[in-house]
Amino acid sequence: MNPRRIVKKIIPRELFRKIEPYGHLLEAIFAQTIYRFPARKLKVIGVTGTDGKTSTSTLIHQLLVSNNFKAAMMTTISIDYGDGKGLVPNPTRLTTVSAFSLAKSMVKIKRSGAEWLVLETTSHALAQHRVWGIPYSIAVMTNINHEHLDYHKTFENYLDAKRQLFVQTNSYKKGYRVGIVNAEDRNASIFANSIKYPITYGINKGDITASSIKMNSSGSSYVAKIAGDEYQINCHLPGSFNISNSLAAILVGRTIGLNKQQIEKGIADLKAVEGRMTYVDEGQDFGVIVDYAHTPDSFKVIFNEVKKITKGKIICVFGSAGRRDEAKRAAQGSIAGRFCDIVIATEEDDRDVDGLEILNQIASGAIESGKKINHDLFLIHDREKAIQAAVGMAKSGDMVLLLGKGHEKSILSNGPEAAHLRGLLQDDDDPRRVIKRSFDEVTVARKCLKKRLTS
Repeated sequence: MNPRRIVKKIIPRELFRKIEPYGHLLEAIFAQTIYRFPARKLKVIGVTGTDGKTSTSTLIHQLLVSNNFKAAMMTTISIDYGDGKGLVPNPTRLTTVSAFSLAKSMVKIKRSGAEWLVLETTSHALAQHRVWGIPYSIAVMTNINHEHLDYHKTFENYLDAKRQLFVQTNSYKKGYRVGIVNAEDRNASIFANSIKYPITYGINKGDITASSIKMNSSGSSYVAKIAGDEYQINCHLPGSFNISNSLAAILVGRTIGLNKQQIEKGIADLKAVEGRMTYVDEGQDFGVIVDYAHTPDSFKVIFNEVKKITKGKIICVFGSAGRRDEAKRAAQGSIAGRFCDIVIATEEDDRDVDGLEILNQIASGAIESGKKINHDLFLIHDREKAIQAAVGMAKSGDMVLLLGKGHEKSILSNGPEAAHLRGLLQDDDDPRRVIKRSFDEVTVARKCLKKRLTS
């Protein structure tokens, strides 16, 4: 049995929460020492934030690869070990893996000959010191919104955990000590003040801004302006939030010395990010988009974006994960209720939490926004049936949004003894409490579309 699981069983929950970060710190010190600080010869670019981390990391990685840099990447979705074999799926559900796994991966990356590493870095990893000993050279902040308060308890704790990436980057004297900050985020100054060389970005505000914007369902084109320089950017990731993400990538390119043509090519070369605004097309006369959006703020952003390109109704399918921030569930429902014509609440990853309880929490927010059960608000726990219902309701010109799962290839649901063991600390590896079943959102959507089109 894993030593951490043993400790969890014998130490009271609140005490475990207090000592857990120090356990991770010791583990990180041990791992980095054993593997001889494998990242020391890498130029590490860390990307943190609530939303947009994976897309921004992938844009930066593509920028490097397109210009023949030997670059590796580790994100929620995928890993590139810098060995020339390209991206492979991230085998875990963790964005930033455990200290030992991280050190082992960095050894592999170092041996591959990679010189750069783009590392998506979470608040959990920073708060738990899992990334101790990693010499970040550039730090990027996408945005900071309501998320993970189940772990951090307060927004201030969450914010400070994110800020530690900039503190850690600033302490590495041999690095660039550059912090790239979203100027349009209300917490921008906290991050900018935590590093020696801050650079800001934003569509309308920052050192670099975007103008002459043209957007459609497959991406955008715009002019990026900074210090008298202009870049003609073609970004194939749809949504104004990806304009913002690509501005951050441009600043990374400028920081490391790429010229105008190299930056323009690097951004244009990225064609898609799995599970991020993925359009599912089987020849139907309505839209179907799969996206990983799962926070209240990301809901607001995606609903606003989709409204611009939808002639008919917006039908939204989403859930909220068990053992995660409960406070956001009603907020998700409320936002969906305001922006969408039809809301279908379903499972996301219940784990060992009562799925119907989660659906009811979501529904409470949607009802406050004016939705009515079995009229324009439906609670369908089985996610495949929920998607099938949404596809069945859609008419010409409508848009079906499938949110929360994105790239993930499984769903975590109640095990046979979940109800009796819910008082214990989370343990997704206990089959009595949590069952993991295969599930791919895009595949399920295609199946439902084909069934409709052939029936």
